[in-house]
Amino acid sequence: MAPDDPLKVNASVAIPRAELGVRASRAGGPGGQHVNTSSTKVEVTWNVTASTALSETAKGRVLLALASRLDTNGTIRVVASDTRSQRQNRELAEERLAALVRHALVVPRTRKKTRPTRASVERRLTAKKRSGEKKRDRRFRGDD
Repeated sequence: MAPDDPLKVNASVAIPRAELGVRASRAGGPGGQHVNTSSTKVEVTWNVTASTALSETAKGRVLLALASRLDTNGTIRVVASDTRSQRQNRELAEERLAALVRHALVVPRTRKKTRPTRASVERRLTAKKRSGEKKRDRRFRGDD
């Protein structure tokens, strides 16, 4: 992947790499001397509100779906520190960002109203009558 290739989200959306902010820092956890000296944790940020990669409707959908992950400026932050390689962590963080945006862009299907069939309504009502009769038969009737 070349540094000027856009980050592919789906067939119609690609985020230009110029819009992505990348920062590396020291990762925590095990690793001994290696973890103390190398900056392998990668943080990728992307400002959704200032992005040119999305149309206004797509931008609104992403802002709504990812509202809990956005800061006050409309920036989303993804962190990866899974591997000991900064390059691999950057690729992981970028793929996670693409997956988040891809998931946010999915348009949910509209629900179609349906009506129960006449036969299913009749089955339900007869079952209710049957259970009511069963309960009525269980009652104490006294000396009639």
